Amino acid sequence: MLNPRQIEAFRTVIVTGGITSAARALHISQPAVTRLIHDLQYALGLTLFERRGTRLVPTNEALSLYREVERQFVGLDRIESAARQLREGEAGRLRIAALPTFNVGFLPRIVGAFLKEKPGLEVSIYGSISSQVMEWVASGFCDVGFAQSPLDFPNIEVEAMAPVPGLAVIPEGHRLAGKEVLEPQDFADDPFVLLEQSTPMRYYTDAVFAAARISRRSRVETPLSMIACSLVAAGAGLSIVDPFTAAEYHGRGVVARRFRPSIHYDVGVVWGAGRLRSTLALGFVQKVKAAVEAMADRDAIAAEPSGGLPVP
Repeated sequence: MLNPRQIEAFRTVIVTGGITSAARALHISQPAVTRLIHDLQYALGLTLFERRGTRLVPTNEALSLYREVERQFVGLDRIESAARQLREGEAGRLRIAALPTFNVGFLPRIVGAFLKEKPGLEVSIYGSISSQVMEWVASGFCDVGFAQSPLDFPNIEVEAMAPVPGLAVIPEGHRLAGKEVLEPQDFADDPFVLLEQSTPMRYYTDAVFAAARISRRSRVETPLSMIACSLVAAGAGLSIVDPFTAAEYHGRGVVARRFRPSIHYDVGVVWGAGRLRSTLALGFVQKVKAAVEAMADRDAIAAEPSGGLPVP
């Protein structure tokens, strides 16, 4: 029966050109290499090397055999390389779930930068409401998710990220565009585009306007911030949305401005409870958290053009 060590010695002698250099490469003695080659020839019933003076010269049979051996070693090298990439987080597959506000532009930019760093990486991105994101992660369908707080779902673990302030969005050229900071009273004379009542953003916004005793006129309601921004650009009214979506629409018929008092928009990292977190997923989450923190530290996003959010 063939011994893998014999095959390795045979290949090394061919590649390095002799017993002495092969022994150095394999970190064994010259007699040990000679014995491995002798045993291989006996097992195969072939003469693999001929001695010419002080040199061993491979026979035609040896060269033919070497071509077959090299194919196998190339395959093993590829397996070893793939294992190294997986071990070091340079390759593999990453399945990400995120709520629509993240997917409108913020998350794809981070994914794009991450892919450039990881040439062997494959990514799948899924988008839906927060409850669906949590279900995908809890079931193991996705490796990691990003969902809006509060996050209460079985079989998940939540990692908090920095809260970011909601932004007011108004049509370009609107009389309020000259103000750097908007307050509830600024919205008294204009129609308001409402987010659906099931959204936390709507709940917090309603509470702020109720505390300020400001009534809003509304003829339009939508569950999605991107639809709200499109409606604002179309002149349907003003609104207050998450900063991720506001940043995407700023300069596209919409102006984004700070709003006081602050309405915080909280997004958490969702992990499957008790599941091993891959090096890839952990590295990607760190990129996302850094970008969210940069956003939270920023005094105003309104001055940035669309797509101007930092990507670490």
